[in-house]
Amino acid sequence: MKGLILFSHGMEDNEALGTVSLLRRAKIDIFSASSSNDSIITTSYQQNVFPDFKLENINLNQFDFLVIPGGPYVRHIIDEDKVIQDVIKVFYEQKKLICAICAAPRFLGRLGILDGINFTAYPGSELDAPKGIYHKNQKAMIDQNIITGRSAGSVVEFVYEIVKKIKGEDAAKSLISNIIY
Repeated sequence: MKGLILFSHGMEDNEALGTVSLLRRAKIDIFSASSSNDSIITTSYQQNVFPDFKLENINLNQFDFLVIPGGPYVRHIIDEDKVIQDVIKVFYEQKKLICAICAAPRFLGRLGILDGINFTAYPGSELDAPKGIYHKNQKAMIDQNIITGRSAGSVVEFVYEIVKKIKGEDAAKSLISNIIY
């Protein structure tokens, strides 16, 4: 299994970098890509990171799952950024695993992907998914091929669900044990 995580200026540091780190620790291939013309992406807490790829230079069909971190950027771009929406649509139409944390489930909600789906997200983000089934006190959850996480404080639980879906519960428990969580 090979995953793709979308890097955007203003993404929440832990949701992006912590997720990548934990997935790699679990021996899951995850690569980052950005639609920005910049070669460096600046996180919401001013860390400069280098995405593995520019989105325009990759074939989305080579990836088995998608991760979208949240962060303050979401509220600034959700109305005009069609690239992220188009990437999500490709994965959704191919019935691939889509993982979104914090404010990122807003993208899924606006596309109708959360309609009838149990999900969690940063408080207030549920307003973009009025036909979804919001669980405000859940740190992470899975419903069908959608995994959602509540916030930066839920990254471990979020990644646990991803690892469990991809490699099974034993691998997810091993990850938790290895980080002494």
